[in-house]
Amino acid sequence: MTPAVSILLPVRNEEQHLPATLRSLQRQTLGDWELIAVDDGSQDQTPKILAAAAATDDRIRLFRQPPQGLVAALNFGLDKCRAAFVARIDGDDIAHPQRLALQLAALQQDPTLTLVASRVRHFPRPQLQGGMHAYERWQNSHLQHADIMRDLYVESPFAHPSVMYRRQVILACGGYRDAGWAEDYDLWLRLALQGERFERLPQTLLYWRDRPERLTRTAENCTLEAFRACKAHYLRQDVLAATKQVTLWGAGQEGKAWRKALQKQQIEVGCWIDIDRNKIGQTIHHARVLSPDQYRAKDKILVTVGAKGARQLIRDWCRENRLLEGQDFLCVT
Repeated sequence: MTPAVSILLPVRNEEQHLPATLRSLQRQTLGDWELIAVDDGSQDQTPKILAAAAATDDRIRLFRQPPQGLVAALNFGLDKCRAAFVARIDGDDIAHPQRLALQLAALQQDPTLTLVASRVRHFPRPQLQGGMHAYERWQNSHLQHADIMRDLYVESPFAHPSVMYRRQVILACGGYRDAGWAEDYDLWLRLALQGERFERLPQTLLYWRDRPERLTRTAENCTLEAFRACKAHYLRQDVLAATKQVTLWGAGQEGKAWRKALQKQQIEVGCWIDIDRNKIGQTIHHARVLSPDQYRAKDKILVTVGAKGARQLIRDWCRENRLLEGQDFLCVT
């Protein structure tokens, strides 16, 4: 019999935290699920832990393959999922007991939704750095589709292990890809390009473990350079389609890094906007640096200033000058 939800768990060498993850799944208020556990070449006790769990719970389906990487494990597992709805989780995270029930209900009640995430909470808290605190707050503040789309190019809008989505839509979109940047962000941007709708539930339904060896900290496809390349690639297909020149708001290091990423997409910087008096009037890479008051709307503006509070101040200025977000300007950091 087809389960209501398939839980997709790619895992490698997670003997320390995996038992707690499995217990959190077995405590779900929704019991009609299957767990597709794809062991990607573990060399510790992970296979034994999964085998022992599967021996006592026939909802757990275990697959093992030589180490091929996360994308291959995700696509293999996605193919094995039988349910129409797939929930992601990693082998070191904890699901709230109502996670599956609440996300499934949201998707069933609104057939226009493709993906439902939830608020998340990092743990353990004492060692959490300021950047992760800020990212958690930023993610959790975006609940509705319009809010998520507004900031789609600022950061990856969802914690991958917090989402539940419609399996057939993901398969039709090409599944997961290894394109040199984060496979989850790549998927969200492809879904957005084809007009899919997202939502985040207001409840905190995933406890997201933070640790030094976490892939978002160590993987080459999760560097700032990789994220810029990903954003520039999809911007070229989205709001910058047929665009040859843009204005960058922010002539600092981040703006200059963005110039390089855009050049790879055959997009040049026509001018810069900055409030630093030492930069105004300079020419940087053949483009003049102007103050906001000197700027006269011409090209699309990409906002590359990430300082605390700056994004909202720039948005306010743009609106006061009748520039439309998503059409005349876009925040990308």
